[in-house]
Formats: sequence, C-alpha cells, structure tokens
Amino acid sequence: MAVTFLFCFLFFRFFYVQVVWSEELGYRALDQWTREIPIIPKRGKITDRNGVVLADNSTAYTVFARSNAIRDKESTAALLAQTLQLDFETVYNRLTKRKASEVTIAKRVEKGKVESLSELLLDGVYYSRDNVRYYPKGDALCQVVGFTSTDNVGTTGIEKYYDAYLSGEKGELLYETDLVGIEIENSVAAYLPAEDGYNVELTIDYGIQELAESALERVYAESSPKSASCIVLDVNTFEVLALANYPSYDLNEVPRNDAELLNTLTRNHLVCDIYEPGSTFKVLTAAIDIEEHLRGNNRAFSPNYIFPSSRTRAVDGTTVKCWSNHANGKHSNQTLAEALNNSCNPCFTDIALAIGSETFYEYLSTFGFGKKTGIDYSGEAYGLLLPQTALRACDLARIGFGQTIAVSGIQLASAVASAINGGYYYTPRLVKRIYADDGYVLQKNEPILKNRTVSEKTSNILTKMLEGVVTVGSGKKAYIEGFRVLGKTGTSQKYLDGKIAAGKYVSSFVGAFPADSPKYLALVTVDEPQGAYYGSVVAAPCAGEIFQGIISLKNIQPSVLE
Repeated sequence: MAVTFLFCFLFFRFFYVQVVWSEELGYRALDQWTREIPIIPKRGKITDRNGVVLADNSTAYTVFARSNAIRDKESTAALLAQTLQLDFETVYNRLTKRKASEVTIAKRVEKGKVESLSELLLDGVYYSRDNVRYYPKGDALCQVVGFTSTDNVGTTGIEKYYDAYLSGEKGELLYETDLVGIEIENSVAAYLPAEDGYNVELTIDYGIQELAESALERVYAESSPKSASCIVLDVNTFEVLALANYPSYDLNEVPRNDAELLNTLTRNHLVCDIYEPGSTFKVLTAAIDIEEHLRGNNRAFSPNYIFPSSRTRAVDGTTVKCWSNHANGKHSNQTLAEALNNSCNPCFTDIALAIGSETFYEYLSTFGFGKKTGIDYSGEAYGLLLPQTALRACDLARIGFGQTIAVSGIQLASAVASAINGGYYYTPRLVKRIYADDGYVLQKNEPILKNRTVSEKTSNILTKMLEGVVTVGSGKKAYIEGFRVLGKTGTSQKYLDGKIAAGKYVSSFVGAFPADSPKYLALVTVDEPQGAYYGSVVAAPCAGEIFQGIISLKNIQPSVLE
C-alpha cells in the first residue's frame, strides 16, 4: 500500500512538473540563461480631426549596463561619464553597488552620444531605442492633450485617459548568457518586436481651437481675471470642437517641480470645476416652461403670458430680486421672450415655483445636472444639486434663475445644446477615432444619444427667443451683421465660506449660430474679471469674436434673414 501511494505521488509530481509547471519553469530557465534589452514601442500620435499633430515622438536612447559583464568597472564608468556627461561617482556606484544584474545608466540619450559609445566597444554596455514625447503646438490645447511622465506614461488629459491605446506593448532583445550574466560568445540574439501604440484623433478642430485661445488671451489681457475658459460644441453631435483655458503652459516645459502651479495650469476648468451658472441657466428654465405648456400643463406659462412688473418676490421669507430696480417702467409687463432679453429674475422664479419641484427636478435630471455627462476625460465633476427632499421653495425659486445650483461647463453646454437642437442629448466626446499607422481603425466613436430633453417644437420656439436676446437684448455684443446668432448672458456671484464674496463674479455667455439651424455652440466663462464684470460686457464679445472667426475659417455665407 505504501509503495503504491509513493508511486502515485511520484507520478503526479512528475506530471505536475512536466505539464502543469512546465511553462513557468521554462520562463525561469529563460530568465537565468538570457538577458533582455527592452525595446520601447513608439507612442501613438494625438491629432486633431484634420490631421494636425498635437503630440508626437522624437527618438532617443536608454543606456544599460550589466555589472557582471564589465571587466574594468572604473575605466568603464569613466568612459560612460565622459561620453554621457554624467557624474563619475554616480555611474561608478551604479556599476559596483547595485545588486541588480542590469542597471540603467541614462535615459533619453541623444543618437550622437550613443554612436560615440558604440565606437568604444565597452563590454556589458547596451542600448535601446526610447521615445521622447514632444508637442509641436506648445501650449495649444494643453489642458486637454495633457502630458506624460519621464517614463512616457500618460499623466494628465488625453495622454492619461487613452494611455492604454497610446502606449503600445514593449518588445525585447534576448541574449544568451552564462550564470553570472556574461554574454556567451557567438550566441544568437532573439528579437521580440515591440507593438507601437495606436494614434488618437480628437474631435477638436485646431483652427477653431486657435480662435478660442486667441479670444481668451485677449479677454485675459483686458479684464485680468483669474482664468478664462471656452468650449465650442457641435450642437448636432456633441463633438467638442474646441476646449480652451487661459492661462496655459507649454507642454514641452511642464512645471513639474512646482506642484501648486502645475495643478493650477493643468486643470481643465470646464470639465473638472463647478460654478453657479447665473442667468445662462434661464435658457433651460424657459425650455422647461415651453415644453410643459405644449404638453398641456396648466401650471406652465404660455409664451404670450404677460409677467407682472414687480421687481421683488418674497419666498419663505427670502426676497428674490432682479438685477434691475425696474425704474421708469424698465422690465414692466414682459412676455417670456422679453424676460430672456432683459434677464429678469422674478419671471423665472415664477416659472420654477409654478412647475413645482417634482417636475422641475425630472427635467434637471434629463438635462444631465447632478451627474456626469460621460465625456472621455478623467476627473469630470458631478455638479451640485440639492436633494429634492431637502429643497425649500426659496431654493427652487433661485434655481429657476441659476442660483443654488452648481454646474460644470460641459454640463451646461450639453444641456443648452440639447435644448436648441430639437431635444437630442448626446454623450459629449473628445476623441473621434483610434487608429494604427497602417490605417486600421480600432475604434470609431459615433454620436451616442442618451435621451430626449424637449420636443422639436419647443426648440424652435426657444431658439427664436434666444435670437432676440442677441439682436435686442443683453447679448447684443455677440451680434454679427448678416448672421443669425442666439445666446444668453450670465453674471453670477461667487461664495467664500458660505457667504457672498464681495466683488467676485463669474461672467459668462452661451450662444450658437446659425440660429435657424444651430451648428456651433460656444460657452465662455470668465472667472473674477476686474472692472466691468457683466457677462454682456465681458463674455458676449468674446463669443462673438469666436463666431466671427469660425465664419471666416469655414467660409460660411450670411444667413437669409426673415
């Protein structure tokens, strides 16, 4: 019995070693008898939708050494230090004090220096091609493209989000060695090729991006804000055509040694930060009212309804005011269109309270507030929306005109785009396709419809109203002669420690053109402008400049005005 048991044990042990464990043992043997030089894959390019290269590679080399294979370490260290312009002691210590069989002497070495080393025929010194990331457009689109670490790993932006596609797979060059790691004479090297990374094509139109960055730079120079941001969205697909933040930084000169400055300059405000939208939010309150009226909700107001002229309203003991004192008949007896033109707060308070929290919150959810849009970018903010169970009437009243709610720029831009495109809410995106150098397309991102927000009829009514804001209302500085532009201005106060921060505002404008068939939507936000701070004065002209630039860039012909 014992003999049988021992025989079975030996049989199963033999089977385990020869069959089950064979692959792992093979790898161990290969590791003992070979030394490998990594072959770095080429990182994929990042381009705009028209092929403009935004992130590329230049070739460099990494120098390795195997101390066991070096006969004269002092002489080799001296030659390495001299050729690569390194400190002798540092190199010598790496060759003598490291327990690892292979050490890295230097990364990102120029081709000329590697050629000089090759002529020295140093035992135990090897080289492999490396890639150095560089950005041909410098600071353009810097917060979106992002950058890589010194090891070429995506750290921020698209470089980080799509790192798995961009990075590729490393290869190896294997040499047969003896037990101490010295290459065997006349051995044959085995070559395992690297797999280069895929290229990423953005939805960004670099021409429009340049227009946006130039306009923001001008606003920054004139108003000295903390920052200024702009997103240009394709209204019909939610492709991001431009996304700019100013101030910017050169992607080739990343301030890695200053963490605070790095965090400030690399932050994509329109995706990762939130703010009270103020009067730009009235676009959505108006859309909700129009849609509910068309659905037969008798609590909603008809577009022809005349709102009373009172400039204040008491809600839960809180007084809701308009920005104007309504003197000399100003803002008296307005329709919804006129309320949008004048940006009159009490009218939108009336709408929110009449619609009621349950229905109003259903629309807020449909428009994407309080949750991520799903844009392909890390760190997207959820926004801030009070739980409906904790909502007071005064809170609902203020949400109606863009207070007591905080949104990200991409949330607001997407919501407004859906309100004016017939009610179609898509997932916004920054990447159009992922493809290989040989033309093979790994992934093509088509528009993804998430839900419907309002009807086509509501959109048509709303766009006509918003066109009036630009022709005769607060958005007149975004007007372009011969073209139909729609929009809405906004000016919101900022808070510090739960209290209104005196003199601190966010000026904004959201608009689109052509108004009869919206294509290009722009949201401009200016954080804490100095001097004039109204959105109508600071942000609207900036959007108008961008629209004018797009008209010239795309050779768009004037609208046929009705």
